[in-house]
Amino acid sequence: MLAKKKVAFHTLGCKLNFTETSTIARSFIENGYELTNFANKADFYVINTCSVTDNADKKFKNILNKANKNNPDAFNIVVGCYAQLKPQSISKIQGVDLVLGANEKFNVVDYLDSLTKDNTLVYSCDINDVNSYESSYSVDDRTRSFLKIQDGCDYKCTYCTIPLARGVSRSDSLENIKNNISQISSKSVKEIILTGVNIGDYGKGEFGNKKHETTFLELIKELDLTTNIDRFRISSIEPNLLKNDIIDFVSKSNLFVPHFHIPLQSGSNKILAKMKRRYKKELYEDRINHIHSKINDCCIGVDVIVGFPGETDSDFQDTYDFLLNLEISYLHVFTYSERDNTEAALMSDLIPKNIRNQRSKMLRSLSEKKRRIFYNSQLNKIRPILFETENKLGYIHGYTDNYIKVRHPWNPNLSNKIIYAKLSKIDNEGFVRLEAFEKKEKDKECLNSDSYW
Repeated sequence: MLAKKKVAFHTLGCKLNFTETSTIARSFIENGYELTNFANKADFYVINTCSVTDNADKKFKNILNKANKNNPDAFNIVVGCYAQLKPQSISKIQGVDLVLGANEKFNVVDYLDSLTKDNTLVYSCDINDVNSYESSYSVDDRTRSFLKIQDGCDYKCTYCTIPLARGVSRSDSLENIKNNISQISSKSVKEIILTGVNIGDYGKGEFGNKKHETTFLELIKELDLTTNIDRFRISSIEPNLLKNDIIDFVSKSNLFVPHFHIPLQSGSNKILAKMKRRYKKELYEDRINHIHSKINDCCIGVDVIVGFPGETDSDFQDTYDFLLNLEISYLHVFTYSERDNTEAALMSDLIPKNIRNQRSKMLRSLSEKKRRIFYNSQLNKIRPILFETENKLGYIHGYTDNYIKVRHPWNPNLSNKIIYAKLSKIDNEGFVRLEAFEKKEKDKECLNSDSYW
């Protein structure tokens, strides 16, 4: 009997990429291939790339070098955003055997028989022809799953390559999403994170159908009736699309947790306009205030870009002060980097890289302070915690519903269970520690037998 050929995957970038890697990996398994770790010897290495920043491009080359060292005779396959944006450039890199664009990546197994070490193959259609939708989800971690509900973007932010890499905004059908949830729940997954490029724009159909067949609010209302998943989490959502009625619904939801991640990008209206963002900071502040007026203990994460062309010291100070005075929980800080074929790459008034890095450092420090303040505000409160399955140096880790990282001495009985516990203290590594409770101390919300040590 012939041994199965082995394939290994490495994913760069966002959670959306992880859902698609998981889907592509399942197609290999269905066709008789065996999955292995990327550090092992394999017959095929598939690298799912990102191209949001210049650093993502550099990481790709490092990962490719690792694959070449693991097995110089293996075939190296490149998919993802970088592969769509620069297929010919990638094909000239030593060790690359196959480059697949946005339309072709889900059919990667169909190209394997054509591979030779003598010629690099490139299959990448024009991004304007990418308008069909491919469902995908991840089930690599049986604790939580990322479920893709939407792809592409119709926005024209001047710094962003994603519309060039993923095409127009389009969505999965409600029926397909429900079917995927059934598949996910059969793996004992407790939490699903809804993800996409611009999920607030959910509902636009395939092939240029811009009518919203189902709105994002209608989607989450329908999913809130799900009986085989314990909780849903909304990934990054644009502030102009996070309508108050969505916030109001989450405040009363059975399954959607109190956590939002809302990109800001700048606290200067001048810079927001240069970025072609679709809101001003006043709208953003209104959204944050409305969340806190409706949802107690809500965690709010923020994306912000520093060093955008023309960002003066005063503009950056506006951003810093805005975030300092805003009731948020943490930041994801991105240092601006020029990307080919974007409007921003042609702008003057570039910010020196040392100043970009200095501003990034300041906001990362602010993020740590904000996270600490939020964590401290939650101490001595009882929260439901979804524990993971891995023993990490004698500890089991998990997340509360409002996205607080906790850890507890390893106990396999907690694995992949939702446990109610009091948040006790913050340890030296920034994790929150817990106090256990007896069943008799629980209120009626906690009477499920799985909710106890």
